[in-house]
Amino acid sequence: MPSSCSASKPAASMSMATCVARSRPPRSPRNPIVLTKSSIEGKFMARPHIEPFCDRDLPFKNLSLPGFPPGFRYKMLSLDPDTGACSMTVQLDGGYRQAPGFSWSELELVVIEGELEIESRRIGKGHYLFVPAGYALPALATQRGCLLLMMYNTGEPSLVASDAHHPLARLDRYHDVNSYDDIPWALGNVAKPSVASGCLIKLLNYNDRSHALTFLYCMTPHFWQDNISYHDCAEESYHLWGDSWMMQFGTVPTGGYFWRPAYINHGAFASELGCIALGRVDSKLFNYFHYNPWSTPEENQMRAAAKLSQRDPLLYRWIVKHGHNHPDGPADFEDHLRGQAGQTQDRVTGNGPHSHAHAHRHEHEHTHDHEHGHDHDHHFHHHFEVHDQAHQEAHEHGHAHGHRPASRSGDKA
Repeated sequence: MPSSCSASKPAASMSMATCVARSRPPRSPRNPIVLTKSSIEGKFMARPHIEPFCDRDLPFKNLSLPGFPPGFRYKMLSLDPDTGACSMTVQLDGGYRQAPGFSWSELELVVIEGELEIESRRIGKGHYLFVPAGYALPALATQRGCLLLMMYNTGEPSLVASDAHHPLARLDRYHDVNSYDDIPWALGNVAKPSVASGCLIKLLNYNDRSHALTFLYCMTPHFWQDNISYHDCAEESYHLWGDSWMMQFGTVPTGGYFWRPAYINHGAFASELGCIALGRVDSKLFNYFHYNPWSTPEENQMRAAAKLSQRDPLLYRWIVKHGHNHPDGPADFEDHLRGQAGQTQDRVTGNGPHSHAHAHRHEHEHTHDHEHGHDHDHHFHHHFEVHDQAHQEAHEHGHAHGHRPASRSGDKA
C-alpha cells in the first residue's frame, strides 16, 4: 500500500453542502467568545470538502495561540473559516506541561500514540475524551511525548487558565474511556439501511439533540461493499491504523483523513488487511445507497427529499405547505422547559432573557456581560488561515481537495 493518500480518480462533485447553522454573537478582537447554546450543544459548522488528505506527508507547525505553552505542535486537517472550529493532529513534545484550564469550545481528543498524564492519571493509546465547553481539565503533561487527534467543535482552539469550571459548562456531558480495551465492537447497523457485514463500530459519543455521533469503526480484512452512499450529514474520518480503499479517492492509509459535506457520493469500499478509524457525523446518520456514480450532490439532495416525502408524507406536506424555511428549523417548546437545576433552557444559552426561541440568525448585536476576564486580542486566522499552508502543500503534491465544480461529463466517480 502507498505511504500517502493516492486518488484513482479526481474528487467528484465538490460543491459544499449547507451544514447546521448556528447563531453566534458578532465578534471583533475586542469582543470575546462566550459560551452560547451552540457551543454547549456541540454542532459542527460548514467546512470545505477535503478528500483525500494524508497528514503523514506534511510537517508539524508550532501553535502560537495565547494560553498554550511551548511544545504544542499541530497539523491542520480541516478548519471552519467562520468560527475557527477545526480538527488537528497534535504532537505534544516530551516534557510538555499544561496548567489546569478550559476551552471556550467543545473538545474531543483521542490518544494516537504515547501517553498523556491527566493530573495523577496516565492514559494511553486509544483513550478518548469528550470535554464540554467551559469544562476545566486538570493539569496535563507527557514525559516522552504523545500524538493526539484533537477536534474543537464549536470554536477556535483556546485555553483559559482556571482550576474551576465555567458556570455554564455542561459538566454532566464530560466523559472519557479507553476505547480500545473497555468498549466491545458492535455490528455496524447503528444506521439502517446498514453497511455490509465486516464493518464494526464502538460508539464514543452521542448528542441526544442533534443525533451527532462520534465512533470508532473498523473494516475487517477483505471487507468490501459494492454500492455507493451519501448522507444528510457532514462526515469526518481519520485513519488511526491500516488502509482502506474508496472508488472515488483511492487508497486511504494510516493518517488518511476526510471532511465530507452532505450528499457527496462515496464508495464502493474495500480493505485488504483491515483498518481502524475514528468517524464523526454532525447529525442523524442515514445511508442512501445507490449505483449511480455520476449523480451530483444536488441530485442526491433531491432524492433525499423524495425519500422524506415517501417515509414521512404528513411531515413533508406540512413543511412544504407552510413554507417552513427557517435555516435552523422551527422552535422546539422543550427548549423552554425547566431543567434539572431549575433553570430554563434560555438561561443555558448564555443569552439571558432575550434569547430568541425561533433560532434565526441575527445580524444585530447582543450585549453580554462577560465575567471571564479574558481578552481575545489575537485574531485566530492570523495563525490558521482559511486555506492552511498544509493544504496548499497538499495541492502542490497533487491531492484533490474538493474545490472543483460539479461535473457530470468529466467525473465518473
